[in-house]
Amino acid sequence: MATRIARLTVSVEDLPRALALYRDALGLHELSTIDGLAMLTTDRDAPPGTATEVLLHQRTPTPGDAGVAASFAVTDVDAATIAAVAAGAAVVDEPADQVWGERQSVLRDTDGHILCLVSPLR
Repeated sequence: MATRIARLTVSVEDLPRALALYRDALGLHELSTIDGLAMLTTDRDAPPGTATEVLLHQRTPTPGDAGVAASFAVTDVDAATIAAVAAGAAVVDEPADQVWGERQSVLRDTDGHILCLVSPLR
């Protein structure tokens, strides 16, 4: 049996502010929004159950640096970092080439959660 990440749930204080980051700046596709929940996907054209979903759940967040950090694959780490900062994210680690073969930036989202933006080195 193959295992994959089906869904990542992110607790957010302000759903519209979180959507500005995850949907508008990072380019995730909104599937639905209802009663303090927004379901987004990494690939709106993927067959059901094959793309990773991100569920933004409006409730009091409890961020921490030692918890789980989501990594989002983007085309251009530098441009995506600029867009994320414009949407309210804060840079923890500037975009840099990593020894494991990726360019990566580390951000703190609008609710204090750590997230990474990554792309393969060319």
